[in-house]
Amino acid sequence: MTNNSVLKGVFLVGLGATSYGMLATFVKLAYSHTGITGNPFTPAEVISAQFIIGIIAILMINAFQKAKKGTEVVKASSNNIKQLMIAGTSTGLTSIFYYLAVKYIPVSIGIVLLMQTVWMGVLLEIFLEKKMPSKIKIAAVFVVLFGTALATNLIQTKIELDWRGIVLGLLAAASFTTTMFTANRVATNISSAQRSLYMLLGGAIIVFIFAVFTQTTSFNYDIFYKWGILLALFGTVIPPMLMNAGFPLTGIGLGSIVSALELPVSVMMAYFILNETVVLTQWIGIILIILAIVIMNIQFEKK
Repeated sequence: MTNNSVLKGVFLVGLGATSYGMLATFVKLAYSHTGITGNPFTPAEVISAQFIIGIIAILMINAFQKAKKGTEVVKASSNNIKQLMIAGTSTGLTSIFYYLAVKYIPVSIGIVLLMQTVWMGVLLEIFLEKKMPSKIKIAAVFVVLFGTALATNLIQTKIELDWRGIVLGLLAAASFTTTMFTANRVATNISSAQRSLYMLLGGAIIVFIFAVFTQTTSFNYDIFYKWGILLALFGTVIPPMLMNAGFPLTGIGLGSIVSALELPVSVMMAYFILNETVVLTQWIGIILIILAIVIMNIQFEKK
């Protein structure tokens, strides 16, 4: 693999991670606006709009790939579709938990909780592979936990965080961990566009059930053009496409390091656009979390 290919991969993964990092700020902004009914936009409306528009966009991408002359696309089998849709339920749960979390806690805290996928992934490896992680991974987990304590400002007793946001943020991290593991192991023989489509369809089932049971007011249909397109682009369409294209060029180790850009981008967006307070100790915690990700993945490359 040439240096130019690796640089291209870094650029693609970096852009994808940056897009993900912007997402929570857009969600928070959507919550602060009212729709045509006069009521503020709800999590059910925001998530539903993102998934519906995202599915339409991915359908168009699949149709375009199929229409390209001279390109053979391996079709997903019924078993592939079933597996991907089941795996996709965790995608829907991640969006639900994360978007609910940022209603109760700042975006800068929510993204830190989402990054707990680092140590959750290590635990999942232990259960799935039935072997203990390396010492460097164990050390990195403790660095992440210490960094989290700093990044969430837990050392300052005056800071009070809504326990609902904390629990929902950790649930989002747990479901996202599941998504990451299944996405790289299920139906890898078909195109990323097809995989994205069926995982979105699986997630959409969960999202629509959530919407039916939680939407107690009239539906603000203007969410689709006011925020839905933006959320779908930055959360459902652009990041998966860029990362699926970039990771094969960077490799898992380097790609994971670059994807950690999501954390500082999300915090900076919250700081500059939402005017959230981010103190020095929080920045130190964020740097420690990123450092732990770097250490874990450099070790992975050496093995």
